[in-house]
Order: sequence, then C-alpha cells, then structure tokens
Amino acid sequence: MTVAAPRIRVQRRPVHGVLLLDKPLGLSSNQALQKAKWLLRAEKAGHTGTLDPLATGVLPLCFGAATKFSALQLEAPKRYHAVALLGVTTSTGDAEGEVLTRSDVDPAALTPERLQAVARQFTGRIQQVPPMHSALKKDGKALYEYARAGVAVERAARDVEIFELNLASSITSQAQPAIEIEVSCSKGTYIRTLAEDIGQALGCGAHLTRLRRTETGGIDLTRCTTLAALEALPQQERLSALLPVDALLADHVPITLAEEDAGRFLSGLRRRGPWPDIRAAAVYGERPNALLGVGHVAAGELIPDRLLSPIEIQQILQEEALTS
Repeated sequence: MTVAAPRIRVQRRPVHGVLLLDKPLGLSSNQALQKAKWLLRAEKAGHTGTLDPLATGVLPLCFGAATKFSALQLEAPKRYHAVALLGVTTSTGDAEGEVLTRSDVDPAALTPERLQAVARQFTGRIQQVPPMHSALKKDGKALYEYARAGVAVERAARDVEIFELNLASSITSQAQPAIEIEVSCSKGTYIRTLAEDIGQALGCGAHLTRLRRTETGGIDLTRCTTLAALEALPQQERLSALLPVDALLADHVPITLAEEDAGRFLSGLRRRGPWPDIRAAAVYGERPNALLGVGHVAAGELIPDRLLSPIEIQQILQEEALTS
C-alpha cells in the first residue's frame, strides 16, 4: 500500500508591499495571486483588477498594508494591446467561445482611412453592454455563471471612456485577416466588447484572440516581473521583488508630520497646517520615517482617509531593515 506523503504546511508571515506582475496566459487573476502569495508565504494579499485567463500583462498584487490602497488601481485608466480576428463572431466574444457567424473579409477594404474613421467612432465617451461572459454580478451571481447555465440576463449599457484608439490591419499566422488594437481607456471598459463592436462597424464581425494589458495607472510592463522569475529566487530573496506600499501612491502629494502630529493623525485625528487644499495626500511620519496612510487637505485641515495600523508600520520598518 502506498502511503501519501504528508502535505507541507507553509508558515505564513506578515508581508507588506506591491508586486508588479506580468500575469501569464492561462491563469486567472486570483490563481496568479494565490501562486505569488504562496511563493512569498504572505498572510494577506489582493489584486487590483481582474484579467481574464486568456489575457496577460500588468497586474499589481498587493500584500498586507498595501491592500488598503488597491482600490486606487481599480479606478486607474488602463492601456491594452489586442488582436481581433475579423469575419468570425463567437458566443463569448473571444477564442474560447463557439462560432456564431462567419463572413467574408476583403483585406483591401481595410484601408488606414477606413480604420481611422472607425477608431474615431469609438473614441471618447461611449456606451457598452457588458458581455455575458464577465465577472459583473447580478443578484449576487457573476454573469458568466448565468452564461454557463445557458441563461441570458438583461444588462444595462454602461458609460466608459476611450481616451485613445489606434487600429491597424494585420494578418494572423494562418493568413486570416485581423486588426491590431491599441487602446487607452477608463476603468470598466471591456476590450472584448470593443473588438466585437469594431468588427460590427467594419461590417464583418470580429472576436478577440489576444489581449495584453500594457499599463495601469502609470505602471507599465517594463517594471513588471513574472511568477517564474519570482520562483527562481531563493526564498530569502523573494521579498526584494516587492515595491514599498507607497508605490501605489505616486500621484499623491507627500506630507510629512512631526512626531506628535504623526501620532495624533495615526489615531484618526485631523491636523492643522499650512497646506493648500490637496485632493490626495500620502502622509508620512518624520521619526521614524514611515508611511502613516492617506488623507486629503481642506481649509487647512489634514483629514485622514485610510490609515496603517501601528503594528503594520512596525512590521514594514522591520522588513526594510532586513532587505536593506
């Protein structure tokens, strides 16, 4: 009789920081998060916006105190590079679905002028109907759960904004006509739906075959690492792959408080000072030099919005001492 080897229980530890991950193909955002969490032996973690398993690219992962600021990346504008196959529509809007329609495509008709005209049609504020195969919830269930059960539910169109859209004619490795899509857009934009709508505007239909997020909130692929690279590091060096918690606060105005004011701010009290009105401030203590949280300034008052706990601050300072 074969005796199964006992499972090794990973000893979790407090980890604070941001991992800029280039999410691999085939993993959901949560699967990528759980893998990174296991590699870092972290107690608490969260991601900053879902990427489909068929999508790759920038996915900031937050650990410990950084999870308090993950919503900032959820709200951030995104940039994508995508490829859409023309002349074929599918049930999911991507390559995983069943083929619904096939149409002839004349590559010669895909002139730069025509593609520019279609791009202008979808630039600016537009409305999108969320796809059935999405994580958007209705009555507590994700839309993709209804879709898998063969149930279609009514979805209201939503306003999104396309800041920049560039289309270029392309040919796949199987010599099929396609378009390459470069898009900068607001949160909540479904690139799959955008590709389908562009295909409809071109009169031939389309579905997404490749999607790569190249930037989110000013964070681009050049700053990202991979799960393979993280796994290749010795266990004791993996924390060095993390950026500090305030890596998510690049657009916040820094304010540093003296020791007494820092203590009171950390307990949730407003502080008065010579500051102009500030919409978003990253607040630091002077001694020790550490992030306390975020706030905003109105009429000379610094008002706390989200605070780190004293324990989190102490653990972050200990981490910095170990990795410096």
